[in-house]
Amino acid sequence: MDDATETRYQLASVSKQFTAAAVLLLVEDGVLVLDDPVGRWIDGCPEEWRDITLHHLLTHTSGLGHWDDYPMIDLAQRVEPGELLKTFHCVPLKYAPGEGWSYSSPAYVLLAHVVERAADTPYRVFLADRIFDHLGLTRTFAGAPGVRPDLALGHDAEGQPLPTWELDVVGMGAGDVWSTAKDVLAWLDALQGGHLLTEPHRTLMLTERARTGKGPDDSGYGYGVFVGELNGRRWWHHSGHNAGYKAFTGNIPELGRRIVVLSNTEATDASVKPLLAQIRHFESQRPS
Repeated sequence: MDDATETRYQLASVSKQFTAAAVLLLVEDGVLVLDDPVGRWIDGCPEEWRDITLHHLLTHTSGLGHWDDYPMIDLAQRVEPGELLKTFHCVPLKYAPGEGWSYSSPAYVLLAHVVERAADTPYRVFLADRIFDHLGLTRTFAGAPGVRPDLALGHDAEGQPLPTWELDVVGMGAGDVWSTAKDVLAWLDALQGGHLLTEPHRTLMLTERARTGKGPDDSGYGYGVFVGELNGRRWWHHSGHNAGYKAFTGNIPELGRRIVVLSNTEATDASVKPLLAQIRHFESQRPS
C-alpha cells in the first residue's frame, strides 16, 4: 500500500477505551447504571461477586484477576462464551470489590457481555454502529478479521510470525479492536473533544476514578484509560500487548499532543517508561 497509516493493527488493551465508551453510551441511554451489580446482567455469578458493580469492572477494582490468574484459559483458543464465563466464576477474587486495584482483562470481557445483554445486539456490531460508523472510523473493526484486507501480521522478537489471540470470545472487550494510526488519532480527538460522549460521562471516563498505587505518571485509572501528569500537565493514555502486537495511545490535552504507537512485532517496547523519556526529551527541545 502507498499509505502505511492504512495498515490495520491489533490495538490489544487499547481496545478497553472502546469498551468503556460503549458502557457509557448505554449509561447515557438510561439502559445501564454504573452502580449496577454485574449479576444483574450476567447469569450465574457466584455469591462472592454480589457486590461487584460496573464501576468496579471499569476501574479494575473488582477483585478479578488478570490472565495469569486463569492459566486454564488458552488465549489463542476459542471457547463458548458460557464456558468462558464459568471459568471466570471459578477463580476466587483477589480482594473484596472496591478494596484494592489490580489490572484485569477478564473484567473488560465481562463488560463486553454486559453491553451485548443490555443492547440486545452482538458486541462487535454495537461498536460498529454506535462508535466506528458514527465517528467515521472506516478502517476500524472488532473481533476476528475474516477476509478483511490490509492486516499487519504479528511477529515475535526474532521476526517469526505468531498465531493471533482469539478475539471473538476470549479477547472480546479486552483486546479485540483492529485499527489504523489514522483512525486512532481520530478516535483520540473525538473522545477528548466530546464528539462521542456528552458530559458528565466524557469527564468521568477521562479523569481519575480509582488510585492505582503506581507512580506519579500513572496515579489513577479512569474508565478504560490511565490518567496522571506529565511534566505538570494532565494526560491520559493506555498501552496494549497481544501476541505479536504492541500498542500505545496517549493524549496531552493542554498541548494538543496525541501519541499513537502501533506495532506488529514483540521487539517493540511500547511501554510507558521509554515513551515518557522520549516525550520529555522532545518537550525539553521545544523553544520556551
